Amino acid sequence: MNAIVPTTATTGAHTAEAGLERIEKLVTFSLIEEEYGVAIREVREIILMTDITPVPRAPAFVEGVINLRGQIIPIVDLRKRFNLGASAIGADSRIVVVEVDHHVLGLIVDKVSDVRDIPTSKINPPPALVASGIGAEYIRGIANRDGQLTVLIDLKKVFTASEMSALKTVG
Repeated sequence: MNAIVPTTATTGAHTAEAGLERIEKLVTFSLIEEEYGVAIREVREIILMTDITPVPRAPAFVEGVINLRGQIIPIVDLRKRFNLGASAIGADSRIVVVEVDHHVLGLIVDKVSDVRDIPTSKINPPPALVASGIGAEYIRGIANRDGQLTVLIDLKKVFTASEMSALKTVG
């Protein structure tokens, strides 16, 4: 959700109206000690880890499915999807339930940090070196807030059309 909030610029003892700044709300989480974020409008809920039922012949990054209040949801190991190895499930691990193009799925993350308001002026395109690397197509920007960098993920680009079809049949 983008919000527009008034901002002010302060120079010395004077405060000048700087106009309106767009704010993006992000759910932030960790994968191998790196901070990532997705738009809060794409997140349905965050749940504790639960038993995941494996599904034969599912894509390698799909751990299986869960039954969440009567809805069967495919669960994706986000580390595997990003070629970071398999997730090490721990006490802080969570499943972030998201909706991508009308498909509901769960993403295993190491730890959910919080919900952050990031001014859009603090979101930069990924550096050229990153943008040309493997997985760069998933990155929509890098947020720099008070020296903390957060990689913003474009969930619509994380899965190809055929992978989304496979996820739909898994769930």
